[in-house]
Amino acid sequence: MADMMDELPPLALPAGITARFVERVNGLRMHVLEAGDPAAPTLLLLHGFPELAFSWRAVMPALADAGFHVIAPDQRGYGRTTGWDDRYDTDLAPFRQMGLVTDALALLAALEIPHVAAVIGHDFGSPVAAWSALIQPDVFRAAVLMSAPFAGPPGFAAGRGFDLDVALAALDPPRRHYTGYYSMPEANDDLLKSPQGLPAFLRGYIHAKSGDFAGNDPHPLGAATPDAYAQLPHYYVMRRDRGMARTIADMVPTLPPAPTWQPDDDLAVYAQEYGRTGFQGGLNWYRASGDPGLRLFAGRQIDVPATFIGGARDWGVFQAPGSFEAMATRGSSHFLGATLIPAAGHWVQQEAPEATVAAILAFLKDAGRR
Repeated sequence: MADMMDELPPLALPAGITARFVERVNGLRMHVLEAGDPAAPTLLLLHGFPELAFSWRAVMPALADAGFHVIAPDQRGYGRTTGWDDRYDTDLAPFRQMGLVTDALALLAALEIPHVAAVIGHDFGSPVAAWSALIQPDVFRAAVLMSAPFAGPPGFAAGRGFDLDVALAALDPPRRHYTGYYSMPEANDDLLKSPQGLPAFLRGYIHAKSGDFAGNDPHPLGAATPDAYAQLPHYYVMRRDRGMARTIADMVPTLPPAPTWQPDDDLAVYAQEYGRTGFQGGLNWYRASGDPGLRLFAGRQIDVPATFIGGARDWGVFQAPGSFEAMATRGSSHFLGATLIPAAGHWVQQEAPEATVAAILAFLKDAGRR
């Protein structure tokens, strides 16, 4: 497998970014992008779904130029990292938050980096960054959470008081939360073998969640009720009789031109990598979420400086009702505020890299002063 990975064509990376493999990372051979002076303070960048380390390509050189050593791995289940199980019926423990935090710690240990100036996570990488900082604040000395708010550890009290799947199924027409769909056995084939073809599916999915999609007009949803969830667009709360490929085809029936922030050559990287690996590795993260073991941290907060960065046109900021507001209370004891970047959607570090870098650097400067 290692030889096969070495024979893949190199990624077309911006100047200043290099790629390499790091061996023996919690059972993984981890593919890592890197920029900047290894002797400088380190920033660890953690991507989400359906993304790759490549998703950070537009911000890494600027962060390196600002005086940081920047590393971005393909996380477990993604890209050119190997050593993970791509089966649906695999042991999910390595894909749970504790396993993913262990991967991050193991990568730093393999690189002989004792601590990082900040861990920065986007989308599903955001909770990994949050849990890393909460559990190991001596290693992860600041946290930047992007596009997915962190409301703090789950408690032992009763949940939201209703069964979300049952409540959404009772709507007219019946609907289902996307995380439930992504946990189903057919989800991988639905995405990988989508009728419109993988590149077209990815272009449509990325467009629908971006600031370019006219239908995105996010706002706080208030209390977590079935009616609140029903306000979410169909890529978050789907028609129950449709998979994600059909959902996206309905929302984006005519593919738009490639945006300047993701030309066709860059989209081809995602299509190539997911066409080779499939989506099951990333989908297993959804199946492994809701770990009851995380209740052991009930009442704990992120005790290092933390911030949130998102797109002002990203429904992901508000898709978990109340979580955005809870970051400053239950989530973090040192929350230094949120930045919502105008016109950007879910893929904020790709759609608005300069504004994202500016927000990260302003936070790090503020965190240093404190």
